Amino acid sequence: MCGIAGFIDFTRSSGKETLIRMTDVMAHRGPNDSGYEVIEQPQASVGLGQRRLSILDLSSGGHQPMHFRNLSMIFNGEVYNFKEVRAELISRGYTFESTSDTEVIIKGFHCWGPSVVDRFIGMFVYVILDRSTGEVHITRDRAGVKPLYYFWDGSRFLFGSELKALHQHAAFVREIDTSSLALFLQYSYIPAPYSIFRNTFKLRPGHHLTLSLASRSFVTRPYWDVSECYNKPRLDISEAEALSETERLLKSAYEYRMVADVPVGVFLSGGYDSCSVAALLQSGRSERLKTFTIGFHEAGFNEAAEAARVAAHLGTDHHEWYVTAADAASVFHKLPEIYDEPFADNSVVPTALVSQLAVRHVRVALSGDGGDEIFGGYKKFNQSLAYTSSLPRALQVMLSGSMSLLNPDTIPYFNRQYNFSTRYRKMQSIWQSGNPMEALRIISRYIPLDEVRSFISGGFSEYDTCFDSSHYPGPSLDPLNRMLCVDYKTFLVDNNLVKVDRATMAVSLEGREPMLDQRVIEFLAQLPSDFKIRSGVNKYLLKKIVHKYIPPALMDRPKMPFIAPLKVWFRDELAEKMHDYLGERRLRETGLFNTAPITALSRAYLRGEQVNYQKLWNLLVFQLWYERWMGSSVTSTSPAEGVYA
Repeated sequence: MCGIAGFIDFTRSSGKETLIRMTDVMAHRGPNDSGYEVIEQPQASVGLGQRRLSILDLSSGGHQPMHFRNLSMIFNGEVYNFKEVRAELISRGYTFESTSDTEVIIKGFHCWGPSVVDRFIGMFVYVILDRSTGEVHITRDRAGVKPLYYFWDGSRFLFGSELKALHQHAAFVREIDTSSLALFLQYSYIPAPYSIFRNTFKLRPGHHLTLSLASRSFVTRPYWDVSECYNKPRLDISEAEALSETERLLKSAYEYRMVADVPVGVFLSGGYDSCSVAALLQSGRSERLKTFTIGFHEAGFNEAAEAARVAAHLGTDHHEWYVTAADAASVFHKLPEIYDEPFADNSVVPTALVSQLAVRHVRVALSGDGGDEIFGGYKKFNQSLAYTSSLPRALQVMLSGSMSLLNPDTIPYFNRQYNFSTRYRKMQSIWQSGNPMEALRIISRYIPLDEVRSFISGGFSEYDTCFDSSHYPGPSLDPLNRMLCVDYKTFLVDNNLVKVDRATMAVSLEGREPMLDQRVIEFLAQLPSDFKIRSGVNKYLLKKIVHKYIPPALMDRPKMPFIAPLKVWFRDELAEKMHDYLGERRLRETGLFNTAPITALSRAYLRGEQVNYQKLWNLLVFQLWYERWMGSSVTSTSPAEGVYA
């Protein structure tokens, strides 16, 4: 696991000092080793920088940039099946000087070219300069576990694992894209390929980017798309066959993620996803897995007790930390540094804290991310189906039309209920559409589009995202599987995976997501939807597997999201910050907002009115981010100064 950065500069004005700054600002991603090289080509200067967190082959054999014949490479991530690919390359006459997966990638690319990625099981972004063709190849893993940002101004192509790397180059222009800001306010993250800055993008998961030095141009193309997996015919198999194959694939995927030359542990929330990881891995092992849980003292947010009971049943070496608002406050001011693009998932604080807990004991931590998306865990899937099918279409249209005539804020009793106005307008829009796919998009928005328009001054365009129909899998697919596909390409990639990558890397901990093995995804995508949600039971198939290892009595309880009690803290510890950052003066400083509706919202909340705290959290996070990254001069903060500790 590493951080990578670099440039392709057709003006030849970028030097090694710039490359070192771009790379070292991400030293938290790789504290064990570093490498920087500027390779002069006839058309441009190519800078390749890497910070290494040593997980496989702790020797200098994995040092980067790595070279082989006409190829030079930097790499972030892990290829878990590198030993099998290595054996195939040896059979073709290649020899190896290390036991690292890096050497397997570069020699595999030499052998098979860009299609080598089809052989890899892993999480990765690798950048390869091919001096013989004058091309730079960048490849991102299928799920998008590992990130890559890039900036292009026509003369310089800058790239990095985190946005902060781009800030270190003088050519980088920090101009906020208000259309991306609108996406952030709606969803609490910015969907790929967009970023908060103009001319700056994320490489989509499952994509190659190829840049030609001769033509000064690049193209991106997919090599793997989850939609194609869902578009395959449904498998006609029995429940017993589905259970057996799913368990076999999960076991293989989980065991692959245990491959490391350093200690490995598991994040254990007490839910089915992380419990499946811990259960399948602990089963048959003599050594005790290390498991880690964060707990809260606030009622309604704490699953630590349930996680501890599961850990005791499985026999893991369990560690827990009950955090307070003061613990959260210690992380709060670091969030804009950890998440250098606006990011407001409501579990960033506990994710950062559980990473701090785990890194005291291990260097790799496995999580259950992806389980909700591939097994059908979220209630938003049930809601989208129920809201659009429980009433006749004509009645939905009539109700939507009637609701449009009323202002929900004037309806007695109901207007005093939590977030009633937003929920009212969402239901109106859902019934108006009658489409479960559109319902999923509407439910996924924390701030409705019309309210976002009232917040942002000057207007914005609506960007095309994977929530739009042009990105849906085929129309013959059932609604649930279509929704799972879209959620995979949106919420999973740009919310959950970003959350875990930045939080773990901030403390030099490698996070791994074993449920996102492509073999698991490809198999489950072809299963009929009733293997995922059956008779209102979410994650039907996964629950059947987990119950083989953990008694249902320990597991069957209402699903509890892994979030911090922000609603409680906002009225106490965070109230002062909200009053400050969402006040008129601070809002005017950005030049992006209409202050009146935002200040009215925050004042209403502080008065005790039933306002959606997530709206305020999104706005507060942006204001904190703006203060850190849009100042007159953006400076780097060294990990040695304690920002990431």
